[in-house]
Amino acid sequence: MINEIRKRKIPTIAGNYDFGIGRMSNECGCAYKTNSEKDNGNISNSFTNSIMKDDERAYLRTLPAHIKVEFQLNEDKLNLLLVHGSPRKINEYLFEDREEKSMLRIMEQADADIMCFGHTHKPYHRILNSGSEDQAHYRHAVNIGSVGKPKDTDVRGAYVMLTINENSSILNKESIGVEFI
Repeated sequence: MINEIRKRKIPTIAGNYDFGIGRMSNECGCAYKTNSEKDNGNISNSFTNSIMKDDERAYLRTLPAHIKVEFQLNEDKLNLLLVHGSPRKINEYLFEDREEKSMLRIMEQADADIMCFGHTHKPYHRILNSGSEDQAHYRHAVNIGSVGKPKDTDVRGAYVMLTINENSSILNKESIGVEFI
């Protein structure tokens, strides 16, 4: 998979496994809930470390922690941030039930209008208002789910299609379309 991503020059961010495997570590920064999960994680890390080539490890070490894309949307600037865990830490979990103030603070500090992330392996989309009473400003927190290790009820890999409504303002709830596939 690594060689295919490199060959196609697909922009990619580092996940916590990429970070660990790139450094030949058996530590993934995971929060295992059971001994069975921990055992499976250790087996996965050991196996992956045993088959990785030096050039693949070197590539993993070059992956950025974030990718930020800035759009000009009508009068508004729109910042899209791609991270694995959070903008603060590659293995920080942003669960769906995270307190709204906390999620907004993370997004505001990162200057992200749309933040796409994973790490929990459970897809969701939250629309959060960071504006004032006079002026709404909606931010979108999008957990894209998982390709190789889903933890929701669907065992298939998942991805997200984001659509930016060019006729809308980022202040509007409907400015971003999110489709889980």
